[in-house]
Amino acid sequence: MARNRRGRDAVEAVVEEVDGGLAELMPDRDRPRAWTLLVDGAPQSHVDLDDPAYLDFEYQRRLGHVADLVAPAGKPIHALHLGGGAFTMARYIAATRPRSTQQVIERDTALIQLVRRELPLDPQARVRVRGADAREGLAKITDGWADLVIADVFSGARTPAHLTSAEFLTDVRRVLKPGGYYAANLADGPPLAHLRGQLATAATVFPELALIADPAVLRGKRFGNAVLVGRDLPLPIAELTRRSAGDSHPARVEHGRALADFSGGAAAVTDAGAVASPAPPPSVFR
Repeated sequence: MARNRRGRDAVEAVVEEVDGGLAELMPDRDRPRAWTLLVDGAPQSHVDLDDPAYLDFEYQRRLGHVADLVAPAGKPIHALHLGGGAFTMARYIAATRPRSTQQVIERDTALIQLVRRELPLDPQARVRVRGADAREGLAKITDGWADLVIADVFSGARTPAHLTSAEFLTDVRRVLKPGGYYAANLADGPPLAHLRGQLATAATVFPELALIADPAVLRGKRFGNAVLVGRDLPLPIAELTRRSAGDSHPARVEHGRALADFSGGAAAVTDAGAVASPAPPPSVFR
């Protein structure tokens, strides 16, 4: 492990090899106990230990909007996180919904150890972290256990192929309670073939879908993140739209016919033909 100083009085950055590459915990210049996690230069998570309800990344704020609507404000939920990073969303739910029961499945056990050591979880939070592949760990979750499943799994800056298929999403739906929510962080750029394919795939599993993203991403003007939301009951579109439009990073919510038109007749992805999400252009992280 190496620690690099950013100045005489600066908090030290932590740099360490993990299973997935070179992990860096960079202190936030503006928030005293906040950190950004990068792996091989790709930003993965932002955490404020003093204020775990603070979400800095745009896509995490949108996941937060979904988490806020899963149940009445403050009510404990069962949440499953596929992909751990720095456990940002688990911390958020523990802070906003005390007594929630949560499971995090993260393949990179060295990263888990780094985050636990440098950015420890609140010991009162009911968060269990397991070192396992997301799909293998998902298979061990009891039917109908989760109110919310969040998928935010990246190998470097790409979602692994086996987490993009209809078979994967069918297992996600198995672990959701009736009325439970699925929220996935997706990343794509022009011509948005991956995003359209993921929408078509989700439509084979979830009768209700929405997509939350920056309008420039939806128009194929730039590479970026989009949050896909799936459910077996109607989604609170009006409230999702209000929260997303009023956010400090405004986003658009697509649903219904407009979302079906956006998918453009793309084919659903199966295990047999699944590929990883596209790599972002180098300029994204500059």
